[in-house]
Amino acid sequence: MNKLYLWGIIITVAMLAATYATVGYQKGGLNGDIVNMLAVAGAVALVIITVFVVIKYVRQMQSDTATGELADESWDNIGEYKNPVPFGWAIMFLGTIVWGLWYWTIGYPVNAFSQIGQYNEEVKEKDAQFEKKYANIKGQELVNMGESVYLVECVACHGLNADGNGEEDAADLNKRISEKSVKYVVNHGSNNKLLGNEMPMPDRNGLFNANTGALITDAEIDAVAKFVAGGLKDTNSDGAKVFAGVCSSCHGPDGKGMEYVAPDIATWSKPLIENVLNYGKVGTIGKMPAMDRLNAKQKEAVAAYVMSLSEGE
Repeated sequence: MNKLYLWGIIITVAMLAATYATVGYQKGGLNGDIVNMLAVAGAVALVIITVFVVIKYVRQMQSDTATGELADESWDNIGEYKNPVPFGWAIMFLGTIVWGLWYWTIGYPVNAFSQIGQYNEEVKEKDAQFEKKYANIKGQELVNMGESVYLVECVACHGLNADGNGEEDAADLNKRISEKSVKYVVNHGSNNKLLGNEMPMPDRNGLFNANTGALITDAEIDAVAKFVAGGLKDTNSDGAKVFAGVCSSCHGPDGKGMEYVAPDIATWSKPLIENVLNYGKVGTIGKMPAMDRLNAKQKEAVAAYVMSLSEGE
């Protein structure tokens, strides 16, 4: 027998024996798990195919000579033969495609048990039970639920007192908006789905002051930011004049917003807070992620709690 074939058989047997020993020493072995069986089958196939391919091409290098029709092109007088794809390679290529389709549809990922899938199903079931149990709570009970959810999900960034740790980590929820946030939005625009849909606010290059007929200036931005952050109360200030000339056409003369046009920037509202929880928000401090793990009732409760923080001011 040719030494090459002999070594191929020895290596194949040794590698298959090592695979068997590795699996055999594991507690329970394959344990009837299709993932384990597929892994072992893949290992066996890889060993056999690899040894077969190595032997085949080593033999070719030992005995074969280049034949066939040369291509017209050459690079530095190095030509290339117009040889077809080897039949064996074509079969293995097509076989890999067929196996891949089988694996992803019938074999494992789609049909087999998944801990993640089971977890998601259980979460859906618990969310449905939660929604049913607490569907009708309102008033202080809803605020209390919102506080509980806040202390679990929001406190890490917004702080125990909901002040955003001095607005270093997140927004201060005790007030509707800060000067810094107003300036950021005016300068950079906003597209955070605060209305639940894509209604972007332009940046400063698209904000004209109707009173002057010119683009908003830095001084006007400072003034309107102070006016809005102050609760739109000082109606005789320069900021109030800028607001009337630039912002009121979308946000309304009282800053309460306009449906499908712009959000309420004077006070917190349930739809606004729920949209922030649904879609996240980009602001001067950074990006707040969407709170996908909260269900609809929990988001409503958080909105009720946040609105309660500024009541009575």
